[in-house]
Amino acid sequence: MTRRLSPAERLASAEKDLLLEDIADQSSWDRFLVEQAVFHYGTRHDEFSANDLRDVLPELSHGFLGAAINSLRVAGVIEHTGRVVPSTLESTHGHRLGVWRLSVKGLVIAEQRRARFQQPRTAA
Repeated sequence: MTRRLSPAERLASAEKDLLLEDIADQSSWDRFLVEQAVFHYGTRHDEFSANDLRDVLPELSHGFLGAAINSLRVAGVIEHTGRVVPSTLESTHGHRLGVWRLSVKGLVIAEQRRARFQQPRTAA
C-alpha cells in the first residue's frame, strides 16, 4: 500500500530548494494561516471553491488549501453546497471541485468576531 504524502512532503518535492524539515516545522503554522484565509474569504463571499482561493493566495499556500478546506469542513465551519465546478488549474485537467459556503456555525463565529472587533477598546 502506498503511503500518502503530507502537504509538507508534497511541497518539498515540488520545490527542491526547500528543506523538508524546514517545511515540516512551518507546516502547521502555514496551514493555520490558509485556514484563516479560507474562513475570511467565506465571510466575504456567499460561495467559493479552490479556484477562487488559489487566485488570492500565494503559490506556496496552494499545497495547504485542500487540507484547510477539509479541516474547516470537519469542524463544521464550512459546508458543501452540493455543487461542483471544474478546476481552472491546468494540471488537474478540469478535475471537479466542491463549492463551499460558511455553515450556520461559521456564520455565528464570523458574527462573534465582528462584534468583538467593533467593541471600543479600553486602555489598560
